[in-house]
Amino acid sequence: MFKKDKQSKDSIFFRDGIRQIDFVLSYVDDIKKDGDLKAERRKEFEFNLRKTGLELEIEDKTNSEDGKTYFVKIHAPWEVLATYAEVLGIKMPIKESDIPRPEKIPFSYMLGPLRLPRNVKHPHPEYFTAQFTRHRQELFLIDDKSSFFPSSSRNRIVYYILSRCPFGIEEGKKKFGIERLLTSHTYSSAYPLHDGQYWKPSEPSHPVNERYMLCQNWARFSYFYKEQPLDLIRNYYGEKIGIYFVFLGFYTEMLLFAAIVGLACFIYGLLSMHSSTTSTEICDPETGGQIIMCPLCDLVCDYWRLNSTCLASKVSYLFDNESTVFFAIFMGIWVTLFLEFWKQRQARLEYEWDLVDFEEEQQQLQLRPEFEAMCKHRKMNPVTKELEPYMPLHRRVPWYFLSGATVTLWMALVIASMVAVIVYRLSVFATFASFMESEASLKHVKSVLTPQIATSLTGSCLNFIVILILNFFYEKISAWITKMEIPRTYQEYESSLTLKMFLFQFVNFYSSCFYVAFFKGKFVGYPGEYTYLFNVWRSEECDPGGCLIELTTQLTIIMTGKQIFGNIKEAIYPFALNWWRRRKARTNSEKLYSRWEQDHDLESFGSLGLFYEYLETVIQFGFVTLFVASFPLAPLLALLNNTIEIRVDAWKLTTQYRRPVAAKAHSIGVWQDILYGMAVLSVASNAFIVAFTSDIIPRLVYYYAYSTNTSEPLKGYVNNSLSVFLIADLPNHTAPSERRDFTTCRYRDYRYPPDHHHKYTHNMQYWHVLAAKMTFIIVMEHIVFLVKFLLAWMIPDVPKDVMERIKREKLMTVKILHDFELNKLKENLQMDSNEFAKEVMIQENKVQLAKSTI
Repeated sequence: MFKKDKQSKDSIFFRDGIRQIDFVLSYVDDIKKDGDLKAERRKEFEFNLRKTGLELEIEDKTNSEDGKTYFVKIHAPWEVLATYAEVLGIKMPIKESDIPRPEKIPFSYMLGPLRLPRNVKHPHPEYFTAQFTRHRQELFLIDDKSSFFPSSSRNRIVYYILSRCPFGIEEGKKKFGIERLLTSHTYSSAYPLHDGQYWKPSEPSHPVNERYMLCQNWARFSYFYKEQPLDLIRNYYGEKIGIYFVFLGFYTEMLLFAAIVGLACFIYGLLSMHSSTTSTEICDPETGGQIIMCPLCDLVCDYWRLNSTCLASKVSYLFDNESTVFFAIFMGIWVTLFLEFWKQRQARLEYEWDLVDFEEEQQQLQLRPEFEAMCKHRKMNPVTKELEPYMPLHRRVPWYFLSGATVTLWMALVIASMVAVIVYRLSVFATFASFMESEASLKHVKSVLTPQIATSLTGSCLNFIVILILNFFYEKISAWITKMEIPRTYQEYESSLTLKMFLFQFVNFYSSCFYVAFFKGKFVGYPGEYTYLFNVWRSEECDPGGCLIELTTQLTIIMTGKQIFGNIKEAIYPFALNWWRRRKARTNSEKLYSRWEQDHDLESFGSLGLFYEYLETVIQFGFVTLFVASFPLAPLLALLNNTIEIRVDAWKLTTQYRRPVAAKAHSIGVWQDILYGMAVLSVASNAFIVAFTSDIIPRLVYYYAYSTNTSEPLKGYVNNSLSVFLIADLPNHTAPSERRDFTTCRYRDYRYPPDHHHKYTHNMQYWHVLAAKMTFIIVMEHIVFLVKFLLAWMIPDVPKDVMERIKREKLMTVKILHDFELNKLKENLQMDSNEFAKEVMIQENKVQLAKSTI
């Protein structure tokens, strides 16, 4: 009988204390629905697992803390690990590498406080490796068979077996795979064990608790300034999760340079704000105070003086100054450098993590159980020459149409929501304007909170709430519709979901910013001939200083709100869920709360856990690049967020989630193509923002072509940029009811005055400004794209030192294998000297051939 009091609650071994637990399955007796069928499936499945060589140990529900759950502990003995390591092509060490690690960069001593201890950063020496084969076991550095394969490789091998193990024949079809058993609730969960508690190291007799090391050196918020223990992450979680954290860390490091330049541009705007001629003229009682502006809405809005927007014009100048053009060009080049240097970092990572000859992960190319279940046809695979499930195209087409229609419908819903917010802004603007006019108590507030700013702030907040609501529902619908498409493999499923989610989130998060940047205030008309939305609401106008400040407001609220909400959700949601699950489970504290039960009560990371992390990062990348001309502090906000994000992700993965199954990956996959697409789009969007949303080009045209003041060339610009309208020409249904003693009002446009024979049509300056805007877009795009292509051509995808190391390792591996085979030949073959000399010559020719190819 198993004595619970003798078993440590943190034990990761079978009851004998020798065999390590590599995987755990759990289930609860289901007496209501298909209980007998599920029991039969489990019996057959576990029988077949034992046939593959795996060793199983079952914990009865009476030993579990809730008294309901059975646990099946799985151990993979050496023979199984060796066999499947060969099948999966797992590379293992054959000799310690003689290639020194990269030399320290100059001034690296200054980065000392950012470094981790050497035993944490590089927990194991570097080795020359080769694909493991059983008949060459003597070649590999096997000190202890029980610890030769790391725990990440062990759980990957066991999962490979679980995902292919049959559990019976139903409806004439062979059924197999743990995923299908989890889907049908035959098992409630399947997971590899964590090494131990995250808050204390393992006992001296136990293997090293890497989870504790990760928690101490990675998942602590006080270590936010430290580098990440990337090799340790890879060893514990596998390459797929490891490469995400490499990417996030590299992206954050590169953001530091963009954040510094962006902050410098912001400080320049701050220091030169009071010397801005435009702001000075607007705030001057003798200039801006004497300019009467036309009403901003019909009937209820009154005429207003330009100097009432004094503060708004100063704030607008913070982001709309000469440095904006420089920063837009800089970010276009920064994006290129980021992507090119990431290629190099990825190449270095492929070498360091033995992914140079990596082939696509088999589990990604494995047929999904849902696909097999729906298939009625079989087709010969031309490669394997085996019959495989096959679904004709005509069966899939209706689902593709439904999928496309659903995505289109939801994107249309986003546009409709954006229009609804615009309608809200239009209808509320008049209310704000009349309320602020009538309330004497708000006179002091009006200088800070104008109707435009109040409407913009509330509209942006409402828009952000709508974005979150739509996002929540679409995530559920997109996952459902992707399943209905019945993708063949896990890779196809992830690619299809990526396309749907990215398209929707792109429209959802960016549509309102695109509206403010490129549409708001561009099709307003002029007094007496305003354009109307649905013939009811008058189109929105920009502030006299331009729409850039509103774009900045919109971007700040959505970007900051998303980041704060995302981090709170990521930290609190799994923590609260785990607390509730543990609270429900703790029924009898006298029973052993074992290692497998502790992990069982944690939240599952899921197969799409990384997908949502990448999606979040890519959407943030869009905010940083697509609209950065309007908000140079965006990279700084992203930098601060990512510094926290890395530690939040590390903390939740180490403490709040079950250990994910290790998986291989050699790149960030389809996300790299998406980043390239956004990088190209960002050049165009920033060029258009500078040209059409900011006020820089009209100021430059006035400076060089229309100014008559040689000492202060921008003096008179404000008056020049406002056209004159005769109040008598205002239709009765739009004019304010009270009569005024002035005859004209001003509005933002370049049109002829009322006494001109072409009155209210665009004047020549309008066409000059438009030509200048188009010229600027063409010139900026060509300059940035030329620099991008030059940089991409100059920076090699694989650094020279990495290329040399790869060649050296290939050569050394061939040499080691050659020497091994030669020694084996000497020992095993009793042949005469001529035959032996012939064999030696053949082997040496192989080495020479390998050298020549390298």
